[in-house]
Amino acid sequence: MNLRRDPFQAIADPTRRAILLLVASQAMTAGAIAANFDTARPTVSRHLQILTECELLQSRQEGREIHYLVNAKKMKEVADFIEPFRRIWDDRFDKMETVMKKYKSKK
Repeated sequence: MNLRRDPFQAIADPTRRAILLLVASQAMTAGAIAANFDTARPTVSRHLQILTECELLQSRQEGREIHYLVNAKKMKEVADFIEPFRRIWDDRFDKMETVMKKYKSKK
């Protein structure tokens, strides 16, 4: 059975977000990734499996090693979905900043 995972569920986990940050700049093996965490290697492997299933990570076989790298296309889809919400919050913070400046100038 091929289980389809939701990328937003995957990035809800702080360990998986940390893994994505680690491999954002370079491809890494599971062992190299696991070395950055105080958890058992099978736990990290499970996180890698989830990230791969939801297509946020890609795996690439190089000889006997498997390297994991970020799937930029899928990450862009996630970023594109989040962008309108970021703009809404930026606008709200800008308005709040304007109100605070007016409040400070009245003092």
